[in-house]
Amino acid sequence: MSFGFMGVQIGYSLQNANTSRILSAIGADPHNLSLFWLAAPLAGLFVQPIVGLSSDKTWTRLGRRIPFILGGAIVSALAMFFMPNSEHFAQLLPAVFFGAMMLLFMDVSFNVTMQPFRALVSDMVDESQRNKGYAIQSFLINVGAVVGSLLPFLLTNVFHVANEPGAGQKVAPTVIWAFYFGGGVLLLSVLWTALRTKEYPPEEYAKYNNLEDQVEEKVSFMDLLKNIPLTMKQLAITQFFSWFALFLMWVYTTQGIAEHVWGASDAHSKEFNEAGNWTGVIFAAYSVFAALFSLAITPLANKFGRKNVYMISLILGGLGLISMLFIQDKNLLLIPMVGVGISWAAILALPYAILSSSLPPKQTGVYMGLFNATITIPQIAAGLLGGVILSAVDGKAINMLVIAGVSMAIAGVCAKLFITAKEND
Repeated sequence: MSFGFMGVQIGYSLQNANTSRILSAIGADPHNLSLFWLAAPLAGLFVQPIVGLSSDKTWTRLGRRIPFILGGAIVSALAMFFMPNSEHFAQLLPAVFFGAMMLLFMDVSFNVTMQPFRALVSDMVDESQRNKGYAIQSFLINVGAVVGSLLPFLLTNVFHVANEPGAGQKVAPTVIWAFYFGGGVLLLSVLWTALRTKEYPPEEYAKYNNLEDQVEEKVSFMDLLKNIPLTMKQLAITQFFSWFALFLMWVYTTQGIAEHVWGASDAHSKEFNEAGNWTGVIFAAYSVFAALFSLAITPLANKFGRKNVYMISLILGGLGLISMLFIQDKNLLLIPMVGVGISWAAILALPYAILSSSLPPKQTGVYMGLFNATITIPQIAAGLLGGVILSAVDGKAINMLVIAGVSMAIAGVCAKLFITAKEND
């Protein structure tokens, strides 16, 4: 079921590690980078609830979630093919605007694809398997993240693809070819899920969820908002601080380590591009640690409770981000990624495991979509405030990672204080 999510995450990780690099190369001001990144959370805020509501009410020959997964994958792959080539469409739009448009298309389609994957696990496994189901999904997501994050580095050092723009180029060939490869793998892996997963037809789904005797009621979107489960509201507090931190990390890591470790600020310089590749390496490292920790989440959550594992994981991630301020050796940057990886694995699995048991089966998709607002709103806040905060910390991007770490640690404290769900707690 989650194999296609691995391919989607390859694309998503390429975007996370290289968007700032691409936008800087085609002319974006560093103080405005966070504004460009608003495309992702804005897309998710509106798209995921719509997709969730639509997939709850859809049944086709392919199923209820699979058509959305497949359609989103096709569009996101196309956007991946175009974005690193934005400079070649200057006759249509300035390169920065074309790149921003492709980023928006990519993010909208990623959201169309990702949301049904979350609901698919909830649809297809019972409560006793939820920890395991979401942990496996987290594992596959992080395998994809490792591949996506490492691609530019591998293309440079193994396949000897040029890592600096050639004459008349702005974006390094390593990035362009990485996006080509990522888009292709995304499509193939999603096709595997679409062709191999057989969703429960409506009659079976109703039987397994004891819905056979329930009278079908028309529920408006406003009714859904009024009846949001308490667990979702409680999770929203923790989600705000954790995703605020993640957004700052994704936006400012390349610039932060380029300045702090390489002493480079020119986006076209050899050193800046080396820092861009190394961002992919350390992002791959946190994904490796996340993949490994996802294997331990089920036994740990069963023994110590989901909430406690969630809290400790987030605090470890915060400490990892803060420690980057004190490191100027690129290899030592791998150490903080242990904590970041643990927190990332927990963020991908535990909120959904905690939430899923409190959702009504008939509205699982739409509530999973609405829950995405707890991911997108903090990112929008971080995007709007990013430039202001950067100026407040003397324009040093490495300080943005410290702020991200503090926010992640606060998220851990909030998980302990505010989540009162009793199930497996």
